[in-house]
Amino acid sequence: MEYALQSRWKVEGNSLYYYGLRNKANLLRNRVKISSQQLEIIQQLPKVLSDAERQKLQPLLDKQVVPLSEVKTTPKRIEEAQFCTTCSANNYMIPGLEFDEQGQCPICQTHELSQQLRSVVPLITDIPRAKNSRFDVALFFTGGKDSTYLLYYLAKVKKLRVLAVTWEIPYMSDNARQSIENAKRHFSTVEFINRYVSNADMQTIYKKLYELSGNTCACPSLAYILFYPTLVEERIPYFIAGNEPAQLIGLYYNGLAPKIAYSFPDNRALQFLINIGRILTLRPPLKRGQLHTLMTMKQLAYGDPWIKQVAGYSNDLISNVVKAIHQVPSLVKPLKRSIRKSSWLGTIPAFVQIDLDKISDGVYDWKETKELIEKECGWVALPDNTKGLHTSCKIERCKEYSQFIRFYHCKSKMIPFSALEMALASSSKALSREEAINEIKTHLGFSLEEIPECKIMTHFIEEKW
Repeated sequence: MEYALQSRWKVEGNSLYYYGLRNKANLLRNRVKISSQQLEIIQQLPKVLSDAERQKLQPLLDKQVVPLSEVKTTPKRIEEAQFCTTCSANNYMIPGLEFDEQGQCPICQTHELSQQLRSVVPLITDIPRAKNSRFDVALFFTGGKDSTYLLYYLAKVKKLRVLAVTWEIPYMSDNARQSIENAKRHFSTVEFINRYVSNADMQTIYKKLYELSGNTCACPSLAYILFYPTLVEERIPYFIAGNEPAQLIGLYYNGLAPKIAYSFPDNRALQFLINIGRILTLRPPLKRGQLHTLMTMKQLAYGDPWIKQVAGYSNDLISNVVKAIHQVPSLVKPLKRSIRKSSWLGTIPAFVQIDLDKISDGVYDWKETKELIEKECGWVALPDNTKGLHTSCKIERCKEYSQFIRFYHCKSKMIPFSALEMALASSSKALSREEAINEIKTHLGFSLEEIPECKIMTHFIEEKW
C-alpha cells in the first residue's frame, strides 16, 4: 500500500504545517515537529513504506501520513464544496476546513468559546461626556453599514458630540460616497472631516503593498496614521474603529490573536504593573483602552515589537501595510510626534469598541441594521441591497481574491478574513445561513481565476499622474 502526505500538510523546516482550520480537539494546532529521519521518508512520498519506515512514522500515520487512496482533494468550485450543517463555512472558501461527525465546522464546534472572545480592545456601551474636549468620541467613518450604524447610535441614540473622520480612499464605492453626504444632512450635531492622500503618494504605497500582499488594501491602518495627530490635538478621550463582532472574533480563528488578548482589556493586575512602570518614568498612568491605542499606533510607526514576533503572532497583513506606508516617511513623522506627545501628557484617546450585539438586543442583525440606517441616516445600499459584508470599497473583492488564492495555494498562512467573518456571522445568526451562502456565491471574491475588479488596482498603480 502506498502512503502519501495528507492534503494541506506541507513540510516547513523541521515541521509539518497544516493550511486549514482543524476540528475542536486540534484547533489552531497546525504545526507538528518531525525528526530528520521522518523528514527523509516524507520527502520520498508517495511510496510503499517498509516496516521500519512505518515504525518511524507511527505518530504521523493516519493523520498527516495516510494511504494514497485517502488523500483529500480540495474543491475547485463552490459547487463542489462541503458546507457546515450549521453555518456558511465550507471547504472551498476555507481549504482544509475539517468537519466533525455531525458535519459541523470548527467554528460551530467552539461556538461557546467564540461568544466569550468578544473584542481585543475594551468593549463598552456608554461613553461619558468629555470635560476637556469639543468632542466626546471620534469615529472612523467609511460610509459602510457598520460605521453608519455606529454613527447613528453615538449621535442620535446617545446624543454624543462625535467627530467623524474619513480617509477618502481612491477606491471608495459610489454608494459609500453618497451615504457620507447623506449622513452630513442627517446629523447636524456631528462634525465631519476627511483627507485624501495625494495620488502620487498613494501610488508609491500601493505599488509596494501590491508587491508584498497581492492587493492594495491599507484600511484602516493608513486612516489611523492620518488622523491620530488630530485626535491628540483635540484631546478626544475615545475613538472607535467600527468593527463588527465577526471581524474581531475572526482574529482568534486566524491565529492572529491568542485567547489572552481578549481578556487583556480587563486585566487589572497587568494594567497596574504597566502603570507602575509609567509612574516611575514620570509619565501619567494609562486609563482603560489607552494602552491599546499606544500599542496600535506604535506598531504602525515602528513595526511589530520583538515580543510579538517571538510569540508567533506577527501579522503579515499589518507588517506589509506598515512597510508600504513607510515608503512615504512624511506620512509617518506626524504620527511619531503625536505618540511621544500623547504618551508624556496622557492625552491618549482610548481605543474602544461598542458592543454591537449588546446594543442590538443580543444579535447584530445585518438586515435589520440596513433597514434602520436607510431610514434614519440616508444610508445607500449596493444596487441589489443584498451584500452585508464590506459595503464601502470597490476593491473589497480583490482583497478577498488575493487572500483566498494565496491561502488556497499554501503561500500564506492567513485564512481569508471574509471567509471567517461570513462563517462567524451566520453562526451567530447576524444573518441566516442561506443569506450568507448566497452572499458568498454572488458577491465575494472567492475565485481561482483573477476577478475583473483587480484591474481597478493595477490601473491605479500603473497610471501616469
